[in-house]
Amino acid sequence: MKRSDFFKLAVAAGLSLESVLDRGLEASAQKTPGPLPRRPLGSTGELLSVIGLGGIVVSSETQAHANEVVREAFEGGVNYFDVAPTYGDAEDRLGPALEPFRSKVFLACKTVERDAAGSQRELEASLKKLRTDYFDLYQLHAITTREDIEKIFGPSGAMETFVRARQQGKVRYLGFSAHSVEAALAAMERFDFDTILFPINYGCWFKGGFGPQVVEKAHGKGMGILALKPGAHSRRGKSQEPKYGKCWYQPLETEKEIARSYYFTLSLPVTAALPPGEEKFWRMALDVARSFIPVTKVETLALKEKAASLDPLFEYPAWQG
Repeated sequence: MKRSDFFKLAVAAGLSLESVLDRGLEASAQKTPGPLPRRPLGSTGELLSVIGLGGIVVSSETQAHANEVVREAFEGGVNYFDVAPTYGDAEDRLGPALEPFRSKVFLACKTVERDAAGSQRELEASLKKLRTDYFDLYQLHAITTREDIEKIFGPSGAMETFVRARQQGKVRYLGFSAHSVEAALAAMERFDFDTILFPINYGCWFKGGFGPQVVEKAHGKGMGILALKPGAHSRRGKSQEPKYGKCWYQPLETEKEIARSYYFTLSLPVTAALPPGEEKFWRMALDVARSFIPVTKVETLALKEKAASLDPLFEYPAWQG
């Protein structure tokens, strides 16, 4: 159905954009919430909970609270945990909290270092802080520019550390996160990664033209696709005071908005999504995921129309020339 045809039908039926979207939420509300679903991680053979816990959730918290959050997450069906050295003291908090469950969860970590020496140093430090002998997934963090790509894959680049660490059993799978379409596509051309962690939400997808190219290529390669920023609404204005300390952008705040966005993201060939770092948004994501239903073609068109008024976090193209 074309977008113009959709609106003709909607108007003829006396339906507004919001009412079309509400119908999907009403159908979801009638569904009895079940256990947190799990999906295959690409070709790895792993099954991950569709909602993960990002380490930012427990950063700047007491160890007692971090322990409580991690235990509750594990008992609630979360088996995917993701952290990075750049997330404040998240590694220090997550390591002790996760220790009782380490053998039963999938732990992912990252490095922002682009050379072999720096990434090796950061890998060893992260293993020590997280009280583990290995990571299930180790990722290049936030590759964005041409320079990132050339350094990582060049002589004495970080990929040397990654390949060696896998051979030594310090990591099981290799992946990357990216903040530009161009960097993501280039990285997938340079190496056969197991996973990609990438911003996927309907605002970036439709308004920014950001995401379809990456998901198509990663899915075609049999990679596990992990979604960042499913709970993002738009950029925060320069004069706008940050409302949430763990979100550098404007997040979606209501249950209705959050449900629509996550249902869109999880209707794509995505394994799992990582909510914003604010604990309350992580809990809301868990709730909506337990009642997930795929979005219909009509709802997708309605979301595309809704995205037209947004200021997306990321856009394509980003590289010039």
